[in-house]
Amino acid sequence: MSIAFETVDVFAETQFGGNPLAVMTDARGVSAGDMQAIAREFNYSEVTFVLPPADPANTARVRIFTPTNEIPFAGHPNVGTGYVLARMGSLLGRPVSDAMRFEEDGGLVEVEALRRDGQVVGASIRAPQDLQVGEEIARSVVAACASLTADDVLAERHEPVFASVGLPFALAEVRSVERLAKATPDVAAFREAHRRYPNPIERFSLFVYARTGAQRVRARMFAPLSNILEDPATGSASAALGALLASLERDDDGFDLTIEQGVEMGRPSVIQVGVTMRGGRRSVIVSGRCVPVMRGMLTLGEGS
Repeated sequence: MSIAFETVDVFAETQFGGNPLAVMTDARGVSAGDMQAIAREFNYSEVTFVLPPADPANTARVRIFTPTNEIPFAGHPNVGTGYVLARMGSLLGRPVSDAMRFEEDGGLVEVEALRRDGQVVGASIRAPQDLQVGEEIARSVVAACASLTADDVLAERHEPVFASVGLPFALAEVRSVERLAKATPDVAAFREAHRRYPNPIERFSLFVYARTGAQRVRARMFAPLSNILEDPATGSASAALGALLASLERDDDGFDLTIEQGVEMGRPSVIQVGVTMRGGRRSVIVSGRCVPVMRGMLTLGEGS
Protein backbone atom coordinates (compact mmCIF):
# COMPACT_ATOMS: atom_id res chain seq x y z
CA MET A 1 0.00 0.00 0.00
CA SER A 2 1.43 3.39 -1.02
CA ILE A 3 0.47 6.69 0.62
CA ALA A 4 1.24 10.10 -0.88
CA PHE A 5 2.68 12.64 1.52
CA GLU A 6 3.95 16.20 1.55
CA THR A 7 6.07 17.95 4.14
CA VAL A 8 5.99 21.66 4.84
CA ASP A 9 7.60 24.05 7.28
CA VAL A 10 4.81 25.84 9.15
CA PHE A 11 4.99 29.38 10.60
CA ALA A 12 8.12 29.89 8.52
CA GLU A 13 9.28 32.46 5.99
CA THR A 14 11.96 30.20 4.47
CA GLN A 15 12.72 26.49 4.28
CA PHE A 16 14.15 24.85 7.39
CA GLY A 17 12.56 27.35 9.72
CA GLY A 18 9.27 26.97 11.56
CA ASN A 19 7.82 23.60 12.51
CA PRO A 20 8.02 20.69 10.04
CA LEU A 21 4.81 18.78 9.31
CA ALA A 22 4.09 15.68 7.25
CA VAL A 23 0.64 15.47 5.66
CA MET A 24 -0.66 12.11 4.43
CA THR A 25 -3.03 13.46 1.79
CA ASP A 26 -5.12 10.29 1.38
CA ALA A 27 -5.12 8.05 4.46
CA ARG A 28 -8.03 5.84 3.44
CA GLY A 29 -7.35 2.26 4.53
CA VAL A 30 -4.60 3.20 6.98
CA SER A 31 -5.20 1.78 10.46
CA ALA A 32 -4.72 3.80 13.64
CA GLY A 33 -1.78 1.56 14.50
CA ASP A 34 -0.10 2.29 11.19
CA MET A 35 -0.81 6.01 11.64
CA GLN A 36 1.02 5.89 14.96
CA ALA A 37 3.91 3.96 13.42
CA ILE A 38 4.18 6.50 10.57
CA ALA A 39 4.25 9.37 13.08
CA ARG A 40 7.07 7.63 14.96
CA GLU A 41 8.95 7.10 11.69
CA PHE A 42 8.79 10.79 10.70
CA ASN A 43 9.50 11.81 14.32
CA TYR A 44 8.08 15.29 13.73
CA SER A 45 6.09 16.85 16.53
CA GLU A 46 2.94 15.94 14.56
CA VAL A 47 1.83 14.14 11.40
CA THR A 48 -1.66 14.54 9.91
CA PHE A 49 -3.80 11.98 8.10
CA VAL A 50 -6.50 13.26 5.74
CA LEU A 51 -9.70 11.21 5.38
CA PRO A 52 -13.16 11.74 3.83
CA PRO A 53 -15.45 13.79 6.11
CA ALA A 54 -18.43 12.22 7.88
CA ASP A 55 -20.46 15.25 6.75
CA PRO A 56 -19.98 16.01 3.03
CA ALA A 57 -20.51 19.71 3.81
CA ASN A 58 -17.06 19.64 5.44
CA THR A 59 -13.72 19.39 3.63
CA ALA A 60 -12.08 16.45 5.40
CA ARG A 61 -11.62 14.50 8.58
CA VAL A 62 -8.12 15.10 9.90
CA ARG A 63 -6.40 12.89 12.47
CA ILE A 64 -3.30 14.20 14.23
CA PHE A 65 -0.57 12.01 15.73
CA THR A 66 2.54 12.89 17.74
CA PRO A 67 5.33 10.28 17.90
CA THR A 68 3.62 8.81 20.98
CA ASN A 69 -0.15 9.38 20.74
CA GLU A 70 -3.13 10.78 18.86
CA ILE A 71 -4.32 14.25 19.94
CA PRO A 72 -7.69 15.94 19.39
CA PHE A 73 -6.45 19.29 18.03
CA ALA A 74 -3.24 21.17 17.31
CA GLY A 75 -2.34 24.44 15.66
CA HIS A 76 0.54 23.95 13.25
CA PRO A 77 -0.88 20.66 11.84
CA ASN A 78 -4.10 22.43 10.87
CA VAL A 79 -2.32 25.45 9.38
CA GLY A 80 0.03 23.19 7.41
CA THR A 81 -2.68 20.78 6.27
CA GLY A 82 -4.86 23.68 5.11
CA TYR A 83 -1.91 25.07 3.16
CA VAL A 84 -1.20 21.72 1.49
CA LEU A 85 -4.83 21.05 0.53
CA ALA A 86 -5.38 24.59 -0.78
CA ARG A 87 -2.33 24.20 -3.02
CA MET A 88 -3.60 20.83 -4.26
CA GLY A 89 -6.93 22.38 -5.25
CA SER A 90 -8.81 19.09 -5.02
CA LEU A 91 -9.13 16.30 -2.50
CA LEU A 92 -10.50 12.78 -2.96
CA GLY A 93 -12.19 13.82 -6.19
CA ARG A 94 -13.74 17.03 -4.84
CA PRO A 95 -12.58 20.65 -5.32
CA VAL A 96 -11.03 22.40 -2.33
CA SER A 97 -11.88 26.06 -1.76
CA ASP A 98 -9.87 28.56 0.27
CA ALA A 99 -12.43 28.20 3.07
CA MET A 100 -12.20 24.73 4.60
CA ARG A 101 -13.65 22.85 7.57
CA PHE A 102 -11.83 19.95 9.22
CA GLU A 103 -13.59 17.40 11.40
CA GLU A 104 -11.41 16.58 14.41
CA ASP A 105 -11.87 15.00 17.81
CA GLY A 106 -11.44 18.45 19.38
CA GLY A 107 -14.26 19.93 17.30
CA LEU A 108 -14.85 21.44 13.87
CA VAL A 109 -11.86 23.54 12.78
CA GLU A 110 -12.41 26.39 10.31
CA VAL A 111 -9.43 26.97 8.01
CA GLU A 112 -8.79 29.77 5.50
CA ALA A 113 -6.01 29.74 2.92
CA LEU A 114 -3.82 32.85 2.85
CA ARG A 115 -2.80 34.13 -0.56
CA ARG A 116 -0.31 36.65 -1.86
CA ASP A 117 -0.41 37.65 -5.54
CA GLY A 118 -2.81 34.78 -6.12
CA GLN A 119 -0.48 32.15 -4.64
CA VAL A 120 -1.24 30.19 -1.47
CA VAL A 121 1.38 31.21 1.11
CA GLY A 122 -0.11 30.00 4.39
CA ALA A 123 -3.32 29.50 6.29
CA SER A 124 -5.30 30.67 9.28
CA ILE A 125 -7.40 28.54 11.61
CA ARG A 126 -10.14 29.25 14.12
CA ALA A 127 -9.71 27.36 17.40
CA PRO A 128 -12.54 24.85 17.88
CA GLN A 129 -13.29 25.55 21.55
CA ASP A 130 -13.81 28.42 23.97
CA LEU A 131 -10.97 29.31 26.31
CA GLN A 132 -10.90 26.93 29.24
CA VAL A 133 -8.73 27.96 32.19
CA GLY A 134 -7.83 25.14 34.54
CA GLU A 135 -5.82 24.60 37.68
CA GLU A 136 -3.06 26.98 38.74
CA ILE A 137 0.44 25.47 38.82
CA ALA A 138 3.05 26.09 41.50
CA ARG A 139 5.85 28.32 40.27
CA SER A 140 8.34 25.89 41.78
CA VAL A 141 7.00 23.13 39.49
CA VAL A 142 7.38 25.31 36.39
CA ALA A 143 10.87 26.35 37.47
CA ALA A 144 11.95 22.75 38.03
CA CYS A 145 10.62 21.63 34.64
CA ALA A 146 12.47 24.45 32.85
CA SER A 147 15.64 24.31 35.01
CA LEU A 148 15.01 27.87 36.23
CA THR A 149 14.51 29.42 39.67
CA ALA A 150 11.10 30.21 41.12
CA ASP A 151 12.04 33.91 40.94
CA ASP A 152 12.38 33.57 37.17
CA VAL A 153 8.68 32.69 36.91
CA LEU A 154 6.34 35.69 37.08
CA ALA A 155 2.82 35.90 38.46
CA GLU A 156 1.96 39.61 38.04
CA ARG A 157 -0.39 39.10 35.07
CA HIS A 158 -1.38 35.54 35.85
CA GLU A 159 -0.17 32.60 37.88
CA PRO A 160 1.18 29.66 35.89
CA VAL A 161 -1.99 27.94 34.78
CA PHE A 162 -3.44 25.32 32.49
CA ALA A 163 -5.33 26.79 29.53
CA SER A 164 -6.86 25.32 26.40
CA VAL A 165 -8.81 26.14 23.26
CA GLY A 166 -8.75 22.50 22.19
CA LEU A 167 -5.58 21.08 23.75
CA PRO A 168 -4.37 21.87 27.31
CA PHE A 169 -0.98 23.44 28.05
CA ALA A 170 0.71 24.76 31.14
CA LEU A 171 1.34 28.47 30.46
CA ALA A 172 3.85 30.53 32.42
CA GLU A 173 5.53 33.91 32.01
CA VAL A 174 9.30 34.18 32.51
CA ARG A 175 11.08 37.30 33.76
CA SER A 176 13.13 38.05 30.62
CA VAL A 177 14.16 36.80 27.19
CA GLU A 178 17.60 36.12 28.65
CA ARG A 179 16.17 33.82 31.32
CA LEU A 180 13.91 32.21 28.72
CA ALA A 181 16.96 31.42 26.59
CA LYS A 182 18.55 29.59 29.53
CA ALA A 183 15.56 27.30 30.06
CA THR A 184 16.27 23.58 29.65
CA PRO A 185 13.68 20.82 30.08
CA ASP A 186 14.22 18.46 33.02
CA VAL A 187 12.53 15.17 32.15
CA ALA A 188 12.36 13.91 35.74
CA ALA A 189 10.66 17.15 36.79
CA PHE A 190 8.16 16.77 33.94
CA ARG A 191 7.31 13.26 35.12
CA GLU A 192 6.72 14.57 38.63
CA ALA A 193 4.61 17.44 37.26
CA HIS A 194 2.46 14.99 35.30
CA ARG A 195 1.92 12.92 38.46
CA ARG A 196 0.98 16.06 40.38
CA TYR A 197 -1.21 17.52 37.62
CA PRO A 198 -2.56 14.54 35.65
CA ASN A 199 -4.50 15.17 32.46
CA PRO A 200 -6.32 12.49 30.45
CA ILE A 201 -5.91 14.31 27.12
CA GLU A 202 -2.25 15.28 26.99
CA ARG A 203 0.92 14.66 28.97
CA PHE A 204 2.27 17.66 30.90
CA SER A 205 3.50 20.19 28.31
CA LEU A 206 4.96 23.58 29.26
CA PHE A 207 4.71 26.78 27.19
CA VAL A 208 6.88 29.52 28.69
CA TYR A 209 7.10 33.04 27.34
CA ALA A 210 8.69 36.44 27.93
CA ARG A 211 7.31 39.77 26.81
CA THR A 212 9.27 41.65 24.13
CA GLY A 213 6.68 44.35 23.42
CA ALA A 214 3.15 45.49 24.20
CA GLN A 215 1.64 42.70 22.10
CA ARG A 216 4.67 40.61 21.25
CA VAL A 217 6.32 37.73 23.10
CA ARG A 218 9.12 35.19 22.68
CA ALA A 219 8.08 31.66 23.61
CA ARG A 220 9.40 28.11 24.03
CA MET A 221 7.46 24.87 24.39
CA PHE A 222 8.73 21.71 26.08
CA ALA A 223 6.94 18.35 25.91
CA PRO A 224 9.55 15.67 26.67
CA LEU A 225 6.91 13.20 27.89
CA SER A 226 5.59 13.15 24.30
CA ASN A 227 9.11 12.69 22.90
CA ILE A 228 9.19 16.38 21.94
CA LEU A 229 12.08 17.85 23.89
CA GLU A 230 11.32 21.26 22.37
CA ASP A 231 8.82 22.35 19.73
CA PRO A 232 9.78 25.15 17.31
CA ALA A 233 6.21 26.46 16.77
CA THR A 234 3.09 25.54 18.73
CA GLY A 235 -0.10 27.03 17.31
CA SER A 236 -2.50 25.49 19.85
CA ALA A 237 -0.47 26.77 22.81
CA SER A 238 -0.16 30.17 21.14
CA ALA A 239 -3.93 30.27 20.67
CA ALA A 240 -4.48 29.40 24.34
CA LEU A 241 -2.01 32.10 25.43
CA GLY A 242 -3.62 34.71 23.16
CA ALA A 243 -7.08 33.84 24.49
CA LEU A 244 -5.85 33.96 28.10
CA LEU A 245 -4.15 37.35 27.70
CA ALA A 246 -7.18 38.74 25.86
CA SER A 247 -9.41 37.65 28.74
CA LEU A 248 -7.13 39.46 31.19
CA GLU A 249 -7.15 42.60 29.02
CA ARG A 250 -10.99 42.48 28.94
CA ASP A 251 -10.89 44.29 25.60
CA ASP A 252 -13.85 43.27 23.43
CA ASP A 253 -12.62 45.38 20.49
CA GLY A 254 -10.01 42.79 19.58
CA PHE A 255 -6.62 41.60 20.76
CA ASP A 256 -3.59 40.78 18.59
CA LEU A 257 -0.46 38.95 19.64
CA THR A 258 2.72 38.10 17.73
CA ILE A 259 4.63 35.10 19.06
CA GLU A 260 8.21 34.31 18.09
CA GLN A 261 9.25 30.75 18.80
CA GLY A 262 11.99 28.31 17.78
CA VAL A 263 14.72 30.97 17.88
CA GLU A 264 16.88 29.03 20.34
CA MET A 265 16.53 25.92 18.15
CA GLY A 266 17.68 27.65 14.97
CA ARG A 267 14.16 27.24 13.50
CA PRO A 268 12.67 30.75 13.84
CA SER A 269 8.89 30.86 13.71
CA VAL A 270 6.32 33.66 13.68
CA ILE A 271 2.77 32.94 14.85
CA GLN A 272 0.00 35.54 14.61
CA VAL A 273 -2.92 35.29 17.04
CA GLY A 274 -6.06 37.43 16.82
CA VAL A 275 -8.87 37.34 19.37
CA THR A 276 -12.24 38.95 18.61
CA MET A 277 -15.81 38.69 19.87
CA ARG A 278 -17.99 36.45 17.72
CA GLY A 279 -21.47 35.30 18.68
CA GLY A 280 -21.01 36.36 22.27
CA ARG A 281 -17.72 34.53 22.79
CA ARG A 282 -14.09 35.17 22.06
CA SER A 283 -12.99 33.73 18.75
CA VAL A 284 -9.31 32.85 18.41
CA ILE A 285 -7.60 32.93 15.01
CA VAL A 286 -4.07 31.56 14.50
CA SER A 287 -2.29 32.27 11.24
CA GLY A 288 1.09 31.94 9.62
CA ARG A 289 3.03 31.32 6.46
CA CYS A 290 4.20 27.92 5.20
CA VAL A 291 6.97 26.72 2.91
CA PRO A 292 6.97 23.41 0.94
CA VAL A 293 9.87 21.04 1.53
CA MET A 294 9.31 17.48 0.26
CA ARG A 295 6.76 15.24 -1.39
CA GLY A 296 6.83 11.51 -1.98
CA MET A 297 5.27 8.10 -1.44
CA LEU A 298 5.37 6.04 1.73
CA THR A 299 5.02 2.28 1.29
CA LEU A 300 3.34 0.14 3.95
CA GLY A 301 3.54 -3.62 4.25
CA GLU A 302 6.69 -4.44 2.29
CA GLY A 303 9.20 -6.63 4.07
CA SER A 304 6.79 -7.60 6.82
